[in-house]
Amino acid sequence: MLPKYDPNDNETGVKLLEDLTTNAYQIQQQVLDEILTGNVQTEYLNGYLNGQSNKELFKRKVPVVRYEDIKSYIERICNGESSEIISAQPITELLTSSGTSGGQPKMMPSTAEDLDRKDFFYNLLVPVINKYVDGLDQGKGMYLMFIKPEISTPSGLMARPVLTSFYKSSNFRNRPFNRYNIYTSPDETILCSDNKQSMFSQLLCGLLQRDDVLRVGAIFASAFLRAIKFLEENWRELCSNIRTGHVSDWITDPSCRNAVSFILSKPNSELADLIEGECSAKSWEGIIKKLWPKTKYIEVIVTGSMAQYIPTLEFYSGGAPLVSTMYASSECFFGINFNPLCEPSDVSYTLIPNMAYFEFLPVEKNLGEVTQDVLCNEVSDHQYISQEDEKEIFDTVDLVDVKLGHYYELVVTTFTGLYRYRVGDILKVTGFYNNAPQFRFVLRRNVVLSIDTDKTNEEDLLNAVTQAKLLIERLGFLLTEYTSYADTSSVPGHYVLFWELKKKGDDDLPELDPNLMEQCCSTLEESLDAVYRRCRRKDKSIGPLEIRVVKHGTFDALMDFCVSRGSSVNQYKTPRCIKSEEAIKILESKVVGRFSSQKTPSWEPFRMKI
Repeated sequence: MLPKYDPNDNETGVKLLEDLTTNAYQIQQQVLDEILTGNVQTEYLNGYLNGQSNKELFKRKVPVVRYEDIKSYIERICNGESSEIISAQPITELLTSSGTSGGQPKMMPSTAEDLDRKDFFYNLLVPVINKYVDGLDQGKGMYLMFIKPEISTPSGLMARPVLTSFYKSSNFRNRPFNRYNIYTSPDETILCSDNKQSMFSQLLCGLLQRDDVLRVGAIFASAFLRAIKFLEENWRELCSNIRTGHVSDWITDPSCRNAVSFILSKPNSELADLIEGECSAKSWEGIIKKLWPKTKYIEVIVTGSMAQYIPTLEFYSGGAPLVSTMYASSECFFGINFNPLCEPSDVSYTLIPNMAYFEFLPVEKNLGEVTQDVLCNEVSDHQYISQEDEKEIFDTVDLVDVKLGHYYELVVTTFTGLYRYRVGDILKVTGFYNNAPQFRFVLRRNVVLSIDTDKTNEEDLLNAVTQAKLLIERLGFLLTEYTSYADTSSVPGHYVLFWELKKKGDDDLPELDPNLMEQCCSTLEESLDAVYRRCRRKDKSIGPLEIRVVKHGTFDALMDFCVSRGSSVNQYKTPRCIKSEEAIKILESKVVGRFSSQKTPSWEPFRMKI
């Protein structure tokens, strides 16, 4: 299912994309046939199909599942049982998802062939971007890439994030030359486990090669902005390195230091003066084009929760377009944006039909239950519900049978051991490319807060608040209402919770003990999941959580605002996450105290609960 082609052969790449999208139905049938034929004797599938690889039987007998339904199979493999529980091919590693299960990252099975599939997918990006941007083969990309912590499970299999897996693979290290994978960052700087050393080294190499840079970016908008913030804080030291031709002594990783020293081969005071002149300006507006003047675009994911960073990116961009090229997850690489220079709000992804077998659960707007959320927030995180969640049974829809303008939840059957798995993403059909549908990412089911790769749902937030409020209840305080929002006005962004408190038997709020409230902030962070805590402690991609205490009656004012927008008083319930700027201003105007966590939460790379 993976045709071989030279990624430098643009004509062949274009033809391949045309074939894949034109023959989407046939390819999807071939994909399902290959998956079933190869895996029908696995314990999981055999339990439903009794050794038959019939597609109709598969649809009728194999259930649509969430992670909790298959978690025990994954845990058995972690503990050393055979991959054949779920996959005929040996599972070579487990990919940790940013979604959580019981406070821990989900683990998705992966095989050696899956790395080849990712290679194929990345190579398909080349003819798409070449259609819109000329001359990329004349320079390099300053693309900032980082690895994250990984652990060994009891079976010896490594569990790690999907990008860490790819960057550490021989597929990445031995990648063939093509215009899309020539970077200013040496592999040694990417693979440096110390994120600060890695960031400094990659930015230094990017500045040294500024005249070769034709595109800049990172996977997520949050990561790219974190790099800009790091540059703001460290440009003087970077200039000093360039001026002296000497890498800072605190860059101690031997491979990283040697790779950077090779590029920083001699002093360059002229370049240091130029960078210093740009970075010492009063405003950093347009700094990207000033430091890397040949930049044709900024490549970052700006869909979903990353859309909140668009205004900040545009401030720094100097007019360079923001490009979201692909849609992927730990479960599978899904689709490509065939119109990469479109506005961020218009980004749609064409699902590539040989990546997996795709099904879709029809989704309806739940107008009765969430009207107030929609009216308060413009877009509600609870605006859509699957028909299955309404306790009715509906058949899934195949890839080529989705309808324009309709909403669906994505379900995948992969080559790596996931069968009819609900990814949790809600998508809207926006069009078709040949016979392959195009989808706009709408939201991640149940996620209310996200800054980086963290995804906090309403239940996780409630559990954390429940733990924190115990501290104040012992002193006779009551938490009468709360809501939250992701504050990305600064880098790194952070969670903000608005709390309305009262003393038992009294509406007047006495003076709050700052130490107690800071403890509440820390308790909240300790109670959030492992991905959040990693982002806070290890990656430093999320700032300290903040509680803003508001006056008595503030949430009544919030309700009045929502009602004024058309919400029903009878159906109103306080949104647990606020996105409306007007609603946030109402809450902000009532703040009487601000408290932040004064310590980073504990974090372990992985805790097996088996």
